[in-house]
Amino acid sequence: MLSSFLPFRILRLLFATFCAGLIAHCACAEVITEGPKDMIGVGVDEKRGDTIPLDLAFRDHHGRPVTLAKYFHGERPVLLSLNYSDCPMLCQRQLTGLVTALQEMPWDMGDEYDVVTISIDPREQPARAKLTHKRYTQDYARPGTADGWHFLVGDSEDIEALADAVGFRYNFVEETGEYAHTAVLMVMTPDGVISRYLYGVMYDPGTVRLSMVEAGDGKVGSAMDQIFLTCFVYDHTKGRYGPQAFGIMRLGAGATVLVLGLSLAPYWLRRRRRKTQQAAPQES
Repeated sequence: MLSSFLPFRILRLLFATFCAGLIAHCACAEVITEGPKDMIGVGVDEKRGDTIPLDLAFRDHHGRPVTLAKYFHGERPVLLSLNYSDCPMLCQRQLTGLVTALQEMPWDMGDEYDVVTISIDPREQPARAKLTHKRYTQDYARPGTADGWHFLVGDSEDIEALADAVGFRYNFVEETGEYAHTAVLMVMTPDGVISRYLYGVMYDPGTVRLSMVEAGDGKVGSAMDQIFLTCFVYDHTKGRYGPQAFGIMRLGAGATVLVLGLSLAPYWLRRRRRKTQQAAPQES
């Protein structure tokens, strides 16, 4: 029995190792065209600006039938991920990394934003998704926020339709019964438009926040966040926001005008007062 079990364990370990290497390989939008056969076609074909089909039907972790329209109601941005509960390594690392980033943000899940995680495994049942929901919401550890993270399961047709809509390419590996896929987080607008893709298993809290401010179109974030976005632009090669010269120059020019105006205002007031006083005797 041990001799038959050991090769399977080794096969799973090798598969998990390939998935870990895939994270580094897919640091940007890219679909694998060379390598192990199970990895061919895996990756992301970015579709920023597209709207996902909100009529796709799933079941939440309570077993209730829902459509995606339930979570894209125009009020707040959504972080969307495609994972599955029985993933041996990659999904766990990605969701743990996401929790770590969200814990460092001042916003509360369910108030300023929602998280929707959909299983790519049509075999997964709501009871299994409920356990996964419990694990990560407990890790998040903010009272009253558990309803802001939604774990959904569904049929193959709806899962594949959503994956195609966001450009998420994955393969089912029959030898292990697992899925070859990459780790990516989609930042969605409140109306279901794909705004940005964030790759990897660790996320910079500032990048996640600014991505949601950008996707929220003024519905979340402070005035300072909006100002910050005028000076910084998302750098796809680095996976974070970096300064853009034009934005900084524009903000600097505006600040210069404001400072000069405030500095010269007393001079203009004194000059106007002096002219008024000089004109008064002539009128009398």
